[in-house]
Amino acid sequence: MTTAQDLIQQLRLQPHPEGGYYRETYRADLGITVESGARRSVSTAIYYLLEDDNRSHFHRIQSDELWFFHQGQPLELLLLQNGQLTTITLGHDVGRGELPQAVVPAHTWFGARVKSGAGFSLVSCTVAPGFDFADFELAERTQLTREFPSLAALIEQFT
Repeated sequence: MTTAQDLIQQLRLQPHPEGGYYRETYRADLGITVESGARRSVSTAIYYLLEDDNRSHFHRIQSDELWFFHQGQPLELLLLQNGQLTTITLGHDVGRGELPQAVVPAHTWFGARVKSGAGFSLVSCTVAPGFDFADFELAERTQLTREFPSLAALIEQFT
């Protein structure tokens, strides 16, 4: 039976600033100039793993991000949009409402967790235009709570 630690070692994953583990697997050579005038790859991809009660803390980026489920326990994506919480469950059981892939739109606050809080979830994320840490913003609890006051308890857990 494969464990989270096996995958972290075998896939050479490193700790991610938002939580969990990752490794970039692809960065397009082709570049594009984005709205800010900065130069970005047209696309990037990573492996990303969360285990047990680890969380991907609320953050947002300046590009669309596609998430693809590979193995382990279902993963919940929590998106904060238009004053509301939207939860998407990534997994293999489509009959139970799980999806093998999902999109997080650019500029959307979001986080993730293993749905059951036990085990691990291995996914891949593709970002277009490509990811750059200059476009990454980790949420600040007070500011996000002002924006989404009805979600204060959840924000406390994910910041």
